[in-house]
Amino acid sequence: MVRVIYPDLIGADRGRDILVGHLPSACAHGLSFCRAVYHTSPQGDVVPVAGGLDAGLPDVSVRPDLSTLQALPWEPGVAWCLGDTFDPATGEPVAESPRALLRRVLGGVEEHAGGAVTPVVGPELEYFLCEADPAAPSGWSVYGGATGNVYSAGRRGDPDGHLLRTLRSLDQLGIGVIAGNHEFDGGQFEINLGHSDALDAADRAFRFKAAVKETARREGRLATFMAKPFNGLGGSGFHLHVSLVDGAGRNVFEDAGAPDGLSATARHAIAGLLRHAPALSALLNPTINSYKRFGPDTLAPWLIDWGLDNRSAMLRIPPERGAGTRVELRLGDASANPYLVMAGAVAALLLGIRDKSEPPAPLEGYGYQEDSAPRLPGTLGAALDALAADEALTGLLGTEFTDAFLTYKRNEIERFQQHVTEWEFTEYAFLI
Repeated sequence: MVRVIYPDLIGADRGRDILVGHLPSACAHGLSFCRAVYHTSPQGDVVPVAGGLDAGLPDVSVRPDLSTLQALPWEPGVAWCLGDTFDPATGEPVAESPRALLRRVLGGVEEHAGGAVTPVVGPELEYFLCEADPAAPSGWSVYGGATGNVYSAGRRGDPDGHLLRTLRSLDQLGIGVIAGNHEFDGGQFEINLGHSDALDAADRAFRFKAAVKETARREGRLATFMAKPFNGLGGSGFHLHVSLVDGAGRNVFEDAGAPDGLSATARHAIAGLLRHAPALSALLNPTINSYKRFGPDTLAPWLIDWGLDNRSAMLRIPPERGAGTRVELRLGDASANPYLVMAGAVAALLLGIRDKSEPPAPLEGYGYQEDSAPRLPGTLGAALDALAADEALTGLLGTEFTDAFLTYKRNEIERFQQHVTEWEFTEYAFLI
């Protein structure tokens, strides 16, 4: 079997298992899916995004990308590969396709950067591992549960050896996994991926999330990349380490003779990420739950600032220089779609470079003083409004994609506002 998968708007893997004998036909003619798969919510609602319900639920065609073919370590006899989505009527990429969006943004790098450079990205993702628990309101509770095991390895914070098994499977999958460790909260893990060009990094991060969720299910557990799945615990981040290299492989963010060892290009990129941070929040923090991760003293961003080796800043500049010169964008949470994260981040830094923007002074000290920098959007609705208003950023992302994303996400807010939560019942029912 060959499993052909592709990301929907929220980064969930959609796909189909096909018999190997039918692979040539699938490559030649594509696999037909309903376009509304891009418009389907996690609860199965079809959101009225243009081109879906209003057009009679037409097809899209998904063509396997055999350059990404890889055997699945946990499914003998099965390989998987990524697929690219096209409109069968025009042969053009579908506007909602996150992989096509990232390709389109990367296609404008040379124009906006003023020369031939390649964005290089190293993703870092965190997740919570959960055990089935009929007594819990959600049906799940945190695996392990012990606190104080941040940056630990071994059975103390991972009594069943989940992380070791997962790292071995991911290594066999060939997606550039480097290392992993227990994170700050009980049941929380972080796994680091190596750096590569932005499209490859997004492909690997997408497959990483799908693989971690699948291997957890094989253990009878749930791995969730939800931004903040539990009250009283922290959130899970999706950090990006980003640099630019020229045609000779030289890191153009490095300038040993400049202040802080950062080139003018690096400063402009920093300024672009800061300027477009409110709009980026919609792509990098894409759920209602995302904004419950933010706040003072969380080590998640709250303000639009940058600092030198300062983890309390939204944008951190790690201490390495030379070939290791890079920016670490700490804005994103783990629920974000890797392709949209990288498309948005690359677009923002390119705009800063194009406009030769300059950043403010870097943050000094612990960065949660509210008057020290502008605040990030505090809700998904505010972030969506910021995205809609950022004409420069949406110009690079494209009108069709932006309209589809905004429609889909605003529907999420509408559905949430109509849903009675457990908190509301506990808060109001007995005294009002």
